[in-house]
Amino acid sequence: MKLMIQIPCFNEESSLEATLADLPSGIEGIDQIEVLVIDDGSQDATLEVARRNGVDHILRFAQNRGLGHAFASGMDYCLRHGADIIVNTDGDNQYAGADVALLVQPLLEGRAELVIGDRGTQSVDEFSQRKKWLQRVGSRVVSRLADLEVPDAASGFKAYSREAASMISMSTSFDHTVDHLIQAGRKRIPTTSVRIRTNAKLRESRLFGSGYEFVGKSAEVMVRVYSSYGALRIFASLGLLTFGFGVLLGIRFLYYFLFSETDHLHVQSLILAAILMLAGFQMVLTGIVADLINSSRSVLEDLSYRFRRMETTRSDSSDPPGES
Repeated sequence: MKLMIQIPCFNEESSLEATLADLPSGIEGIDQIEVLVIDDGSQDATLEVARRNGVDHILRFAQNRGLGHAFASGMDYCLRHGADIIVNTDGDNQYAGADVALLVQPLLEGRAELVIGDRGTQSVDEFSQRKKWLQRVGSRVVSRLADLEVPDAASGFKAYSREAASMISMSTSFDHTVDHLIQAGRKRIPTTSVRIRTNAKLRESRLFGSGYEFVGKSAEVMVRVYSSYGALRIFASLGLLTFGFGVLLGIRFLYYFLFSETDHLHVQSLILAAILMLAGFQMVLTGIVADLINSSRSVLEDLSYRFRRMETTRSDSSDPPGES
């Protein structure tokens, strides 16, 4: 059983060494542990720190491509190098590395394919009351959209089985947390959470400037990902509702046209009714087109899954550790 721990980094020279030192060297049930550092265009000494600490693999980009791209590239790299379990952690030493053992336990026991590290955000002293509230509300919304019970949707401390990593794709360059949870729910990937510990904060988050910016970007990801899987239901519901309002206004016009004795026929109602009915019809058509596009996406995802499985079966792992 091979475990690979990937660490996406962007200018993490001050914290990467502590992050690496905190990782376990052995876990019961795991035969081999390897570490992958993904240097996402760092302009400091992150690469040198990784080399100095003798990490097994380094994946380096000349320019910053964003957390989502770095994460997805790391997952593909781990799959190509024969990982049976992939753990993602952050380079800022936010998560207790020793808890990797807790994170992979449900996978080893066959109880889940994806495990989320629950920080217990409501009890984290460094979080303000506003941030705790946003975390709680955000997790509830994501849980509802994904049809999963996820107490800490924003956690980046995750463990993936090879099967789960092969099934999940990346649809945004912003972040992988919300995106992957919704995909896991829609693809019926067995998912669970375990309580983990956190270390003292060494720096502020670079992923977003404020809590409101994070909420805005996360909401954008939610809408984009959820719409990809439920486009027909969303657009058809909105279209039928709009069309229905148009029909009601049309009936109102007919009532005054047939039974009113005044010269005022409420032509405005007829015009608005026509607009609403046309808009509703177009929404339904948009939903149908989007559903057809989603069907094509499902085919592409299935092909990607099959290709990844072929790659991992073929390599398992013929490539030596090193730097890319």
